[in-house]
Amino acid sequence: MSKIKVMDELLANKIAAGEVIEKLASIVKELVENSIDAKSTNIKVNLVNSGMDLIEVIDDGEGMDKIDAKECFLRHATSKLYKEDDLYFIDTLGFRGEALASIASVSEIELNTCNEEESTYVHIKGGNILEVKPTIERKGTSIKVSNVFYNTPARLKYLKSENSELASIINFIEKLSLSEINISFCLTNNNKVIVKTSGSGNLLKTIHEIYGLNISSNCLEFKNSNNDFEIYGYACKPHILKSNKNHLITFINNRVIKNNDINNAINDAYYTYKPDGKFPIVILNIIVDPTIVDVNIHPTKQDVKISKIDDLKNLITNTIKNVLYNNLLLINPLEDDKEKEDNLNVIQSNSKEINYDINNIYNNISEEKPKQYFMDFEDKKIIKNEELKSLKLYPVGLALGTYIIAENEDGIYLLDQHAAYERINYERYMKALKNKDIHKVGMLIPITIEFSASEFEIIKQKLETLSNIGIDAEIFGINTLIIKTHPSYLKEGYEEEGVRKIIDIVISKNNFDNVKFEEKVAITLACKMSIKANHHISMEEISYILDNLVKCDNPYNCPHGRPTIIKFSIYDLEKMFKRVMD
Repeated sequence: MSKIKVMDELLANKIAAGEVIEKLASIVKELVENSIDAKSTNIKVNLVNSGMDLIEVIDDGEGMDKIDAKECFLRHATSKLYKEDDLYFIDTLGFRGEALASIASVSEIELNTCNEEESTYVHIKGGNILEVKPTIERKGTSIKVSNVFYNTPARLKYLKSENSELASIINFIEKLSLSEINISFCLTNNNKVIVKTSGSGNLLKTIHEIYGLNISSNCLEFKNSNNDFEIYGYACKPHILKSNKNHLITFINNRVIKNNDINNAINDAYYTYKPDGKFPIVILNIIVDPTIVDVNIHPTKQDVKISKIDDLKNLITNTIKNVLYNNLLLINPLEDDKEKEDNLNVIQSNSKEINYDINNIYNNISEEKPKQYFMDFEDKKIIKNEELKSLKLYPVGLALGTYIIAENEDGIYLLDQHAAYERINYERYMKALKNKDIHKVGMLIPITIEFSASEFEIIKQKLETLSNIGIDAEIFGINTLIIKTHPSYLKEGYEEEGVRKIIDIVISKNNFDNVKFEEKVAITLACKMSIKANHHISMEEISYILDNLVKCDNPYNCPHGRPTIIKFSIYDLEKMFKRVMD
């Protein structure tokens, strides 16, 4: 007797539901994307108890006739693909025909839909159609999903808390709102509005509606293209950072995606503007021919494969890096209170009041104030890069063995001696590495370094790379190198330490990239070879730092992203000491 049998369709749908419906946010995603594909301009998502009891999606899209209203719940039933070649030209968010069948198999659904010619009500529970009848005419579709996972208790048990499920839904609706800026979205939970956008078609306005004034006012627009890709979006200035990658928001042809290569490319653009472990806010939309992207590798359709990914990464990194460089700002820790109050009044008069009653779970959209800034102020005064480079700063002294005090006719400046010296060294090393302006110095006593077998296999393939940056090495016995030269830019007395640091970087790089390698070498050496905090330096050394920092391309941050210099204008000082009163 044969053991292999074709499984029941309902069983197959339940199995598919395990992939398609990972959490309640997955249901919201599939339903809302169907509304977008139906050319809706207004989409409302209503939740009861974070979707645990009810998920309702209402749109004003094209609607369906009676036949489509029933057949849309069949597995692999879709209006978006008709032949095999259509897979290569997908321009809709949905196409697999699995979502509605999967959702229906593990829940109870009530569908009301109208296409202006006929209106239909469909009631389904556990994948079985219970009722089909005419309904009230209202162009568009509304769909209610309740009793989720009622017939799969193992899945029901592993749903997260209401707060966690709601946070995931909010996060998705925010991203979708930023992707579909021509559509008005409204998300409510227990009749309280959580997210509301206008559908104005203006991305910056949508960013303001999602994140608020402080984020939107610090966004820098970028746009660029090459032969295959067109990118557009906003990058937040690097003094506003987050502790996770949730705000690296990427779309391909308006589809919300997750891609580590793209996230790394964005992060690389901020490489020397922020500390490790912190991440920027970036909204990036990529326009590309559908044939270059494969979205059919996972049921959620968020993981994608991209041809020519290296070209795309270079385009993203260089574009964002250039917009950051061209908008470098020096942060002043003081603010004009009246200006801030005026800005707030303008925003309040133009915005509808929204009741955010979920602060305990939704703190991820509030700005995290960078810990590296001592004073807690939101709005920052700025001076342009060109102004700083023309400054002449006069040394006053050193405070706490760490902070240089300088002055000029405009006010007082505080500098972190380690961060400032690190920036000077970093740019000096990078210039030498990029221009190949490297002089080798022979070592009186060569260095012998032993490696493990795995490390030695890596390093012996990189001997030419080491030679290009001034380190001549030869194989010397089993798993051993002998170092005969070092680059002249290494600090005197720290040559061996510098060479060992460089070799450690070579070994640690899995996917070796020469540009990133040089940057990493420059950052590491700049840090190790710079004056440390709590180290008293002479006035000559202070003058050297002041004269050379203002000549740097980016004098505002060390290579790890910490600020190097803060200005207190004369007006700021007089205001603090109440010599002037507003």
